Amino acid sequence: MTKNSYLFRLLAVLLLIGLYFTNNTTTAQTISRQDNETKKMVDEISAQNLKALVEKMVTFETRHTLSTTTDKKRGIGAAREWVKSEFEKYAQASGGRMTVEMDRFVVKADGRRVPQDTEMANVIATLKGSDPNDDRVIIVGGHLDSRATDVMDAKSKAPGANDDASGVAIVMEMARIMASRNFPATLKFVAFQGEEQGLYGSSHLAERAKAEGWNLIAMLNNDIVGNSYSSEMGIHDNSRVRVFSEATPSAETEQQARLRRTLGAENDGDSRQLARYMKMAGEKYVDQIEVILGYRADRFLRGGDHTPFNNQGYAAVRMSEMNEDFDHQHQNVRKENGVQYGDLVEFMDFEYLRKNTGVNLATMASLALAPYAPEKVAVVTSGLTNKTELKWEAPAKGKKPAGYVVLMRETSSPTWERSFFVTGTTTTLTYSKDNYYFAVQAADANGNASLPVLPVPAR
Repeated sequence: MTKNSYLFRLLAVLLLIGLYFTNNTTTAQTISRQDNETKKMVDEISAQNLKALVEKMVTFETRHTLSTTTDKKRGIGAAREWVKSEFEKYAQASGGRMTVEMDRFVVKADGRRVPQDTEMANVIATLKGSDPNDDRVIIVGGHLDSRATDVMDAKSKAPGANDDASGVAIVMEMARIMASRNFPATLKFVAFQGEEQGLYGSSHLAERAKAEGWNLIAMLNNDIVGNSYSSEMGIHDNSRVRVFSEATPSAETEQQARLRRTLGAENDGDSRQLARYMKMAGEKYVDQIEVILGYRADRFLRGGDHTPFNNQGYAAVRMSEMNEDFDHQHQNVRKENGVQYGDLVEFMDFEYLRKNTGVNLATMASLALAPYAPEKVAVVTSGLTNKTELKWEAPAKGKKPAGYVVLMRETSSPTWERSFFVTGTTTTLTYSKDNYYFAVQAADANGNASLPVLPVPAR
């Protein structure tokens, strides 16, 4: 091969992959290369569809976990059956690859929010991966149950439009759009039950995932994602959304904790990396949205359906609106002094919900289409140098990467700031490992990249 032909081929690969970030240091990341099919899916998301889904869920009057399961039109039982029937409609476009289940389980009386033994159920649509050798699983979820002011009130009207019909609507709209597409990895779309009573549905599924040995690489939880107004501050903002993530893994071993301290990686746990990935993918495909990284596992002293997955050692994050409207959250439907209270449809912003759905879809699709992550990523520490030598191995499973993206940021930076594309499995950068953090992704020819992997020291 001549030198010119080699340079031409290298340039072609670089143009095909594209750069992931501009070389700036701003928090909002500008990303250039888009996968055409993922962009089509994001563009198919309909604010009207999302509104119709939320409006239908509100018609069940209450979806409280302890409400009736025998009434055909009211209560959690009717709501579960409706979600199942909608998933089954979407599955018709999948060529048999999407299956739907009502995953039932019994919660024993806990003396707290479950007064007697109660059968609950998660509604799950599973889109099986197209590659039989790809065992990766990605979950997107929201909770179907709702509540009034009193968390034990199973009879009063509890429409739960934003908390959390909005999250379930995201899940359902994604299932509708993605059912007809092929992804190497397996996708699960979940409407959880029992969140308000104690995260029971998500705990059941996280425990099932662990017991059955799922290779669960990401769990995206959507809870309270459809309002753009702050009740106290009067702020209207549908251009920002929060993603919460734990910094260090809840289930890390002492050996992992020692490595984390050695690397100074207190801000680089798997869930934090997933949150950064969600920011990258969301801002790449959705206009007029900025993903704000909340450096907490959840809102202050609160929790959600991602938490049980964190506790089982999985990367899991929560999306939630930027400003909450507490007049219309966990409130009985009523009017006081001319003020309407209650979680009603009219207080939602469905264009905002559309954008938040796009962030979720872009994240799920990008991960599902990407190669497996690189293996044995290491930074060479055998000598004193102001450069950084990185090495890794190609993933042992799945499609062959077109190349690798090396990410870099200053130690004080919350997000990745620069990227370098390489075709081999080693690189030496003229930046000191003492001054920056690095990570490596495997990428395909369409710009889909795996989750970043931090290097460990190696001689």
